[in-house]
Amino acid sequence: MNFIPPDFTPAYSEIFLLVMVCVVMLVDLAAGEKRRYITYLLTQAILLGCAFLTFISFSAETTYTFSGMFVDDAMADILKIMVYVTVSAVLIYSYTYVKERGILTGEFFSLILFATLGMMVMISASHFLTLYIGLELLSLSLYVLVALKRDSIVATEAAMKFFVLGALASGFLLYGMSMVYGATGSLHINNVSEAIRNGVGNHEVLVVGLVFIVAGIGFKLSAVPFHMWAPDVYQGAPTAITLFIGSAPKFAAFAFVMRLLIEGMGEMVADWQGMLVILAVLSMAVGNIAAIAQTNIKRMLAYSTISHMGFLILGFISADWNGYSSSLFYVITYVLMTLGIFAMIMMLSRNGFEAENISDFKGLSKRNGWYAFMTMLIMFSLAGIPPMVGFYAKLAVLQAVVNAGFIWLAVTAVIFSLIGAFYYLRIVKFMYFDAPETEDPIRVKSDVKVLISANGLAVLALGIFPQPLMGLSLYAIQNSM
Repeated sequence: MNFIPPDFTPAYSEIFLLVMVCVVMLVDLAAGEKRRYITYLLTQAILLGCAFLTFISFSAETTYTFSGMFVDDAMADILKIMVYVTVSAVLIYSYTYVKERGILTGEFFSLILFATLGMMVMISASHFLTLYIGLELLSLSLYVLVALKRDSIVATEAAMKFFVLGALASGFLLYGMSMVYGATGSLHINNVSEAIRNGVGNHEVLVVGLVFIVAGIGFKLSAVPFHMWAPDVYQGAPTAITLFIGSAPKFAAFAFVMRLLIEGMGEMVADWQGMLVILAVLSMAVGNIAAIAQTNIKRMLAYSTISHMGFLILGFISADWNGYSSSLFYVITYVLMTLGIFAMIMMLSRNGFEAENISDFKGLSKRNGWYAFMTMLIMFSLAGIPPMVGFYAKLAVLQAVVNAGFIWLAVTAVIFSLIGAFYYLRIVKFMYFDAPETEDPIRVKSDVKVLISANGLAVLALGIFPQPLMGLSLYAIQNSM
């Protein structure tokens, strides 16, 4: 019996991260509570090591390993590097916040790294089972992170809702995958695509499977009508966890759609295109209209996320390279904006006080003009006001759907975007035209000051010079399809 060992090179970063998570748990146990900064620094070093391993293995060529179940291509490498940078920023922003609230534990860091590993597996999945394993590793880590503050009834309730609805969505996804397997006889994404192209399998069975798969995708993207978990989880979870949930997993969700729908079932574009149109329109409508009525800033941003996911879906509807690359550009810019606004919420929070209401932003310009300016840049970008990068992200996906012939859909998106501008500009109004409710100074560490400044200025700089990031997005898609 001849055993040919698999090529581990494409998965070096995943293997390294898995080993180092175990090291983190042991080191944290040895360091103890008083020296938890050691665990924090080690976690940052691990992310840097993963980025280095991904960077040195970067190639325009597509490589498969583990019997074709794992793929390393340009899109995977770029998305993974984006994940490392995002998770590192989340940890910098969150350190003081979680420390003051007693959840700066070894479990916090190990769960963050396990969730990161799940994202990496999802991004490089070339097989339905690999994709599902990565998804569940990410999901289970997020469920526990939401409930990490065990004495909080609100957080525990949010975690239970997240878990129940997530389990239901996973069931939908598994059932859809089983239907596709029954019709095509394979779980390899490339083989499924080839079987559909060659007319193998019953088309009606494939469509039924596709419906359940789109339902699972809708949940992961928090798209309407599968959005019910997002507002409760965003509001109930500690702000640091909400920041993590709203940022890095979006890259994995993008890869999830690319691997399943575009690569695996791209030949059924006529079937899933209409489903995505419904998800996009409903998400933009419900997200933007419901956000207007919110007074809780995290709940408002949850509905904002739902509307932005509607815009993200527009790029997939176009069903061409430009559309997919515009969606990638959109998700990168969205994560950048999410990092900035949730960082500001944590900066306004103090030990014993949670800045969770929109009114907490009142008079921010009088308390700290620079932070108010950074927040204004991010709010303008979320609203899609030029020259911020959010404007070009929306413009890119709108151009893609117009080129695909969905002019009415682009007009609908613009109308809902105008409606959504209200609740973003309302925060700007509070910051600059209302009196502050407190005169307490905003004290943050120097690394957070530098990062939030870089975050806000990046939103402006990428809006003035969007071409490099747009070119990188197009390169990732063209060299992976």
